[in-house]
Amino acid sequence: MKLNCMQWLRNKQGHMLLQLVVAILFMGLAFRLVFFRSTRLPPVLEEIPLAEKTELAEPPLSVQVQENEDQAPREENVEEKCDLFTGDWIPNPSGPLYTNQSCSLIESHQNCMNNGRPDTGYLYWRWNPRDCEIPPFDPERFLEKMRHKTWALIGDSISRNHVQSLLCMLSTVEQPLQVYHDEEYRSKRWHFPSYNLTISVIWSPFLVEAAIFEDFNGVSTSEVELYLDKFDKKWTESYQNFDYIIFSSGEWYLKSAIYHENDTIVGCHYCPKRNLTQLGFVFAYHKALQYVFNFVATSNHKGHIFFRTSTPDHFENGEWFSGGTCPKTTPVKEGEIALKDLNRILRDVELEEFEKAAAEASQNGVNLKLLDLTLLSLLRPDGHPGPYREFHPFAGDKNATVQNDCLHWCLPGPIDSWNDVIMEIVVNG
Repeated sequence: MKLNCMQWLRNKQGHMLLQLVVAILFMGLAFRLVFFRSTRLPPVLEEIPLAEKTELAEPPLSVQVQENEDQAPREENVEEKCDLFTGDWIPNPSGPLYTNQSCSLIESHQNCMNNGRPDTGYLYWRWNPRDCEIPPFDPERFLEKMRHKTWALIGDSISRNHVQSLLCMLSTVEQPLQVYHDEEYRSKRWHFPSYNLTISVIWSPFLVEAAIFEDFNGVSTSEVELYLDKFDKKWTESYQNFDYIIFSSGEWYLKSAIYHENDTIVGCHYCPKRNLTQLGFVFAYHKALQYVFNFVATSNHKGHIFFRTSTPDHFENGEWFSGGTCPKTTPVKEGEIALKDLNRILRDVELEEFEKAAAEASQNGVNLKLLDLTLLSLLRPDGHPGPYREFHPFAGDKNATVQNDCLHWCLPGPIDSWNDVIMEIVVNG
């Protein structure tokens, strides 16, 4: 009996000890759960993949994800829709790529430095689009990309001004060789032998056939005879041979002219001595551009074709023939200057006709683009030769009355930035 009691006591103590151990274990587990609760993910989340954990653990991320989705297309749209033609002129301490001494291709009327223009601040600006940045013109890269290509700039004296700018910039790498000129030296062609690149300028101020009766200084002896339904063969006959074409017109349509269609005189612009219907230059410019753009849009041309909008002049207190001048020496900001009525009308006609042609060209696989350089150029009233179209015009008399040129551009000068834009489109783009 005593033995049984002792055995029962041992069993009792064993059960108590076991209960104590179990109690200690439960207390430890409870303490662990309480202590680590704030630092551990709930058991359900621990089994969720990492990508889902973040989404569930931080609900506000659903809003942030929506913001990111909105932002991504916005960045793409900025890149895709960057307007190269809207921006500001900003200081450019490095200055131009060339000077009148390093480039021998500058026409005398645009050689402002050689002609004695005293200020040089107009040389130290560059065009900066607002929604993107474009690098400065890289002549070596341009030449490399344009190996075995042919370019043509077709239009009036602004196209000649432009081609000289382009040639001067490229001549910092290799001097071009002139390989052709017409009798009047208005249409020319140059060749870069190391790159087999050919660049032409073709004199065709109306783009359609015209008989012009004026001298090199613009003095007319009779109205222009303008054939609105006939092409100027100087450019159409070689049109398909060019890989890149920039054509333009505009200012010449403001001249007195007799208009022909179907070999019949249909009217005129400012012909008071003729008994003809006054149709006006807007009529003629619409007609001519429709004809030219239809030719381009249906041409099956496989190269790159650009239409450059007309550039504004900056004559103040008169025109070129009535004592107008352009005295400004710095660029202006958008809103500080407005297009003149005539420049605005020409531009409106150009944009209207281009828009109609671009749709048809796209359907036909013709690569037709707009070089809208009007507003970019409007902000540079300081970039013209002014009185320095002639060599040292005030050398003999400081108060001499001289004709000003407020339409063409000094070289070097603002027109060089046109090539920055063109390179961004055809090379970097």
